[in-house]
Amino acid sequence: MRNTAAQPTRATLTIDGRALSYLDFGGAGRPLLALHGHLSEGSSFAALAAALGPEWRVIAPDQRGHGDSDRATEYTRAGYLADLVALLAHLGIDRTVVLGHSLGGINGYHLAAAHPELVTALVDVDAPAELPDHGTSPLGFVRNFPYTAATREELLAGCGPLAPALAPALRPLPGGAGWRLPFHPQDTIDSENLVHGDHWKQWLATECPALLVHGLRSQVVSAELAREMTTRRPGTVARALDTDHFVQLGDPEGFAAAVREFLAGL
Repeated sequence: MRNTAAQPTRATLTIDGRALSYLDFGGAGRPLLALHGHLSEGSSFAALAAALGPEWRVIAPDQRGHGDSDRATEYTRAGYLADLVALLAHLGIDRTVVLGHSLGGINGYHLAAAHPELVTALVDVDAPAELPDHGTSPLGFVRNFPYTAATREELLAGCGPLAPALAPALRPLPGGAGWRLPFHPQDTIDSENLVHGDHWKQWLATECPALLVHGLRSQVVSAELAREMTTRRPGTVARALDTDHFVQLGDPEGFAAAVREFLAGL
């Protein structure tokens, strides 16, 4: 039986004076660390947690600079990974499956490469092993978004076509001082720029079981790259869904089914 109404507990871990917020969907199941991508947050995995429970305890942090977590001074891989290691230690988790979308997927397999003792399996959701730098950030359009505004309506108006997707994630400022985005536009661009490059060394560094879920219409992971990532890394299987880069939004049921099937075989 599936947990159709997973109700997470939100908690905060303080790291060097900075708040790292996370959702813990609880239960006695095996731990699964779920890492969101840019422009997103931990709550984006609520449907997956509902589909996987109670066999799996999904823990979904708002990675630095996202959601309810504080902004950071830098968005390097080392910084992201230090947060994840601290969170797992805080929760007393010494072995976990790591699932990540886009930025989260890259952070996930970097975590496995740096700390293989922590990661039992990987689920890479449309996160490439290489991301060329074409000189302009694909997320550069957020540069002109207002980070805060006096009213929710004013903030949404400044987000253009992305407003409907961001509407549920807007945060009120303390003391009724207005509203803010769940990410800072410049932080997002800085973080995205640091994702560019060749990550093959980290992708190939481990041999734990891995699932690559990619979109057939993905703007990030081509069919050719997905085949190469699968064939070059031992213990890796691929599952293609008829979606763009945002796999779990484009086909939530197919995504959950692919993840469930993979986890059942571990």
